[in-house]
Amino acid sequence: MAEKMDRRIRKTKAQLRYGLAKLLKEKTIKEITVKELVEEVDINRSTFYLHYTDIYDLMEQTENDLKSEILEIIHNDEPVKIGETMPHITELFVFIADNREIASALLGPNGDVAFMRQIEQIISSHCMKYLKPYLVHLDERTLERVNSFCIAGCLGLIISWMRNNFDDTPESLAKISYTLVLSALKPYMTKIAE
Repeated sequence: MAEKMDRRIRKTKAQLRYGLAKLLKEKTIKEITVKELVEEVDINRSTFYLHYTDIYDLMEQTENDLKSEILEIIHNDEPVKIGETMPHITELFVFIADNREIASALLGPNGDVAFMRQIEQIISSHCMKYLKPYLVHLDERTLERVNSFCIAGCLGLIISWMRNNFDDTPESLAKISYTLVLSALKPYMTKIAE
């Protein structure tokens, strides 16, 4: 019985998340009401209030769930050699594709800029951990700038992919992203070998 209840709760929360994503494509979070959200997904207001206090609580819990899943994907302490695929990059693109509605909404014009910055920081920290051993000759400021350039490029690639309705596979985007990042870093990595 508990499993059936958990499944129903997950389904309800998924519907509300989908409805939030759909409405965020049209308006800002400030303009969305509980009434229009529950009408959008055909759920009672009382059901909404069983899980969330208001629209902002739904948004915050949704963002926290996404951050937790991203952290779970990139959590890895195994050393990786340059030339291999960057750890978990394909899984991140698959995750974005699997969550395309809410990802498009949160990264779109009515999305949450603070959330996007938090995701950038999570990915940036992961990339720095991975790349820093190969860029030991760079001072901290240059290393930070190089990393910022790579992160901005990857986010631009993701946003372009979203605008084009996810017209390519996550694996293809991961390969493009990795190739471009590696190409940008190669001149700095060459200094290590000299």
